[in-house]
Amino acid sequence: MKDRAEYARKGIARGRALLALAFDQGVVFVSENSSRSLYKTSEIYDRIAFAAVGRYNEFEALRVAGIRLADIKGFQYAREDVSAKPLANAYSQALGASFIGDAKPFEVELVIAQVNPTPAVTAGTPVELFHISYDGSLNDARSYVVIGGDAEPLRTALQAAFMPSMTRDEAIHLAVSLLRDAASRPLEAADLEVSGLDTQLPRRHFFRLNSDQLSPLIG
Repeated sequence: MKDRAEYARKGIARGRALLALAFDQGVVFVSENSSRSLYKTSEIYDRIAFAAVGRYNEFEALRVAGIRLADIKGFQYAREDVSAKPLANAYSQALGASFIGDAKPFEVELVIAQVNPTPAVTAGTPVELFHISYDGSLNDARSYVVIGGDAEPLRTALQAAFMPSMTRDEAIHLAVSLLRDAASRPLEAADLEVSGLDTQLPRRHFFRLNSDQLSPLIG
């Protein structure tokens, strides 16, 4: 088990870090990714999003499976019945089973996020964040999650600088500043992937910013 864990951790550490931050009206994902077609983040359902680091072919297969699972539940019941917690549990079980029983463990870390436009219905929780590790460990976070390479120093820096009342643009600016400091080099808009969930958007809350939209925000 120790060797399998070390193998998975080394594979994940080769990937660039990804930060998930809650802001006053949703959650934003920020990561270094110069590809314009291979994304680390994606919409899963109306108010649920997926983010991952590690081996692309592995987390892409998990992303597609999550979309299918959410679609089936929404079709059988109602769109409002699709939520992040059962999806995170399913990912946790799949990764845990793979870690124990497969020839090699998955080299991935996942974040599943959900926004609740009417948080009173969900015990006052406007944003839900779930972090799933390569071994199936599942943790929920109130405000932020850091995964991938350089996760520990980034998590420490984010803990000191994070403010729960930030706007979306402030959260993006903070995340990019931390990634630049960790990389010790300039990161331009074309080097970054920024997306997230915003409760102010109609029904489907997922958004993705292109380079032109991102450039004025990061300076």
